[in-house]
Amino acid sequence: MLAVLASLLCLWGGVREARLQARLRRYGVHTEGVVVDQEMVTGDDFLTPVIEFTDQQGRPVRFTPVSRGSRMGMDLGTHVPVVHLPEQPENARVSTRKQRRAHVSYFAASVIFFGGAVWAWLAR
Repeated sequence: MLAVLASLLCLWGGVREARLQARLRRYGVHTEGVVVDQEMVTGDDFLTPVIEFTDQQGRPVRFTPVSRGSRMGMDLGTHVPVVHLPEQPENARVSTRKQRRAHVSYFAASVIFFGGAVWAWLAR
């Protein structure tokens, strides 16, 4: 039962991220951000970059990428392409191929959890 719940949660996250990516492709504002900090996220063994950019109103906005990993190539001072919705700059995303496909990992995790649930049910 827990695996089915995890599967549904991952599926919901993947659909949500895919919808946001579609809106960003259609209505997103492209700009450039800079890695200004790196922080350790609870449960991770690597540093996550903190990216800052200036929105259309001239306000600085900071965010961390959705996709995380030890080999992101985002050291301090690195300039990265950023895309955000004009009305929601706090939901910005790094605009690289790897970052735009974050929702695929949600869908893969959903399939794995659901497969595990089916396997456990059939093994009873």
